[in-house]
Amino acid sequence: MRNWIETALAAAQDLPGADRGCVVILTETHEANVRWANNALTTNGQMHRISAEVVALAGVEGGIASGCLQGPVTDAEQVVDLVRRAAAIAAAGAPDADAHDLPGGSVDSDFDEPAATTSFDVFADLAADLGAAFEQAGDQHLLFGFAEHTVTTTWLGSSTGARRRAVGRTGRLELNAKHPDMVGSAWVGQSTADFTDVDMSAKVAEALERLSWSANRVDLPAGRYEVILPPSAVADLMIYAYWSMAGRDAREGQSVFAGPDASTRVGERLAPIGLDMWSDPAAPGLERPQFVATGASQAGLFSVYDNGADVGRVDWLTGGRLATLVETSHEQQANGLTGPLPHPTDNLFIDGHGTADLQEMVASTQRGLLLTCLWYVREVDPETLLLTGLTRDGVYLVENGKIVGAVNNFRWNESPVGLLGRISEVGRAERTLCREWNDWFNLTVAPALRVPDFNMSTVSQAS
Repeated sequence: MRNWIETALAAAQDLPGADRGCVVILTETHEANVRWANNALTTNGQMHRISAEVVALAGVEGGIASGCLQGPVTDAEQVVDLVRRAAAIAAAGAPDADAHDLPGGSVDSDFDEPAATTSFDVFADLAADLGAAFEQAGDQHLLFGFAEHTVTTTWLGSSTGARRRAVGRTGRLELNAKHPDMVGSAWVGQSTADFTDVDMSAKVAEALERLSWSANRVDLPAGRYEVILPPSAVADLMIYAYWSMAGRDAREGQSVFAGPDASTRVGERLAPIGLDMWSDPAAPGLERPQFVATGASQAGLFSVYDNGADVGRVDWLTGGRLATLVETSHEQQANGLTGPLPHPTDNLFIDGHGTADLQEMVASTQRGLLLTCLWYVREVDPETLLLTGLTRDGVYLVENGKIVGAVNNFRWNESPVGLLGRISEVGRAERTLCREWNDWFNLTVAPALRVPDFNMSTVSQAS
């Protein structure tokens, strides 16, 4: 890929619309997947694609303008064509408020390495265990689901000499078990880097145990309930909070993290329990690019002018206090902020240093609800980060430490930031797969949480 990048950057040097700089980002993705339904394999596939994102920077009256384009590519000339068109857009554009010189030229030692790949071999053990599970199912229950493994290699080159490379490996497994009448349904999922840690037999057993809990059906009204949120649901809630952490939005009074008089809530205790939350692109098994690589800017969250800049671990919550918010380098400079760039990455860690697993938290519950997962999560009010959504694939009633039956689904209304202040117990943190956002974000570590008054606003007919 070096040749493609160098060819495109060389072409940019002769373009007036790229006289202030150029960035070329190439992404090569290899993916393998397998799906099953009604106790039989249905489809499988392998995919390979290469895409490019280019940013041209042009000196215009009043400052610097950017032109950004992206698209699939198969050779260097197609990348050059994107650069030419992006330069034309930049030359005709208005100056960007966040414009500044591109970062210096960091060079990764593996920049010339080819793309990492994957194949169906990653599913060998899973497929064997799944076949045995189909045979054992008979007509007692039905299994549905899919497994997917994606390996993405990213290269970034800039006119300032940056030559960066990163490899990300993400895998996810989702399994549904259902009764033949489709009344009962149970879901389990797992996030993995390479499927060597996936015990398919254990996952099937877990789903079937949850399905057995729905043999007894209990109808409950809407209201506030003590709830155990499993790690998957906690991840879904906190990912949304993470996506809402733009410092600029907070200073403009447009987010839950806004303070008085154009300030932010940084330094404020949000959780009485010492909860920590951070992102770390170098975390083993959950790696993400350790540099900014973006083909477009989003005000306050990321900027094309930061492309190539180093990204490291960022602590968002420390001991329950809000430690920092997402900033671009322009926002940092404009607001007198110092330190490393607090740039968002697609992994998230939440840890309250608890030791109990989900089963132990159930065993210590007098009366409450154990949720499986949340879905159809939508924002209601950005100023409080009030979210709404539905429960799905299993809400279970716990009495005297025992699960006594499955409960109807609910629509819920809660703010993840508001929940932080009402947590009464934190379980053991573990790698987990969120349900709602796992198409885009499946590298998370989170604990189960106990909340004494989770708001189930209405009964839902969803199944």
